[in-house]
Amino acid sequence: MVWGHGRIDKRLALLAALGVAGCIPGGMTPQSLEPEITEAGQPAAPPLAEPVAGSDAPVWESRSVAPNAADVIGTTYTVQPGDTLRGIGNRTGAGSEAIAAANGLTAPYILRPGQQLTIPGGRYHAVAQGETGIAIAQAYKVAWSDIVALNGLEEPYILRIGQRLKLPAGAQAVAAASATPTPKPGKPLSRIGALVVNIDDVVTGSQPAIAEGTAVPPARPARAPVAASVPVDVPKGFSGKFVWPLSGTLLTRYGPVGKGQISNGIDIGATRGQPFRAAADGVVSYAGSEVAIYGGLILVSHGGGWVSAYGHAERIDVTRGQAVKAGQVLGAAGQSGFAETPKLHFELRKDRKPVDPLLYLPRG
Repeated sequence: MVWGHGRIDKRLALLAALGVAGCIPGGMTPQSLEPEITEAGQPAAPPLAEPVAGSDAPVWESRSVAPNAADVIGTTYTVQPGDTLRGIGNRTGAGSEAIAAANGLTAPYILRPGQQLTIPGGRYHAVAQGETGIAIAQAYKVAWSDIVALNGLEEPYILRIGQRLKLPAGAQAVAAASATPTPKPGKPLSRIGALVVNIDDVVTGSQPAIAEGTAVPPARPARAPVAASVPVDVPKGFSGKFVWPLSGTLLTRYGPVGKGQISNGIDIGATRGQPFRAAADGVVSYAGSEVAIYGGLILVSHGGGWVSAYGHAERIDVTRGQAVKAGQVLGAAGQSGFAETPKLHFELRKDRKPVDPLLYLPRG
């Protein structure tokens, strides 16, 4: 979920993170969360996270979005010989993904002459080069997850230039903000104007848009910068097994943990600076500290809808777009974000949904 306009007060941003970023300290989702109240009767702001060594700059901050949404009136369309779903979308102004979702069509989207298609009305944004889903959602003040659902977007979640995305009801355009905020005196740039995002936003909305048919460069094992305009190559499938990312005491299990809270993963006790490792082969899709509650966070895409997440790192040793092997060191555990003690927060997600890691890790 995306909140604010890139220049909101950092205290409000972190309070919003507690309510909507998908977790609280230890990686727990709050069912109800009352902020601490100060003697002055105001909500107390949680502590600011320190910058994490090795973090990449967020891709979604590299390209601002100029809102260009156009309204489309709902209608029906009769398929003509030679029509394609993409062509019908271009002709009607609606997105081909939204048309497919409205008519229950699935790949390879075979159409027959005379077929009647529902053209869903609404507001559609035309994607420009380099735009990311997170930045698009910010430009219209809506949740990116709602756009994903409306348009039936799927892995690898790479947008194409000219693609029309249907926007949720209530979308309202805001002025395009500079990709690089102006720092205030005495405040580091990395801690100003950060968007509040959750893991699912990063998984589904951080890939930059490219021209249709453009090949995505294969991932490389070396740690080398990948341009913000270049998408990350997600593996096509996963048939391997997961291994433990760290040896330590199991502090928190997956699922309900009391007081209306649900843990999206497990917490493993660690010493500060203790290396943690990739749970399986894959490609680093994110390495940064923009999900405030987790602090240093690494996401690895394994293909087939599988993603592993590693939070509370104090040092990150890999970079976006880097191919990694099972057991390869990704960084060092610590107490970044909202961790009360040094530990590693570890999640496994399948098709965007958190699953219990203990069901997929070796026993013991």
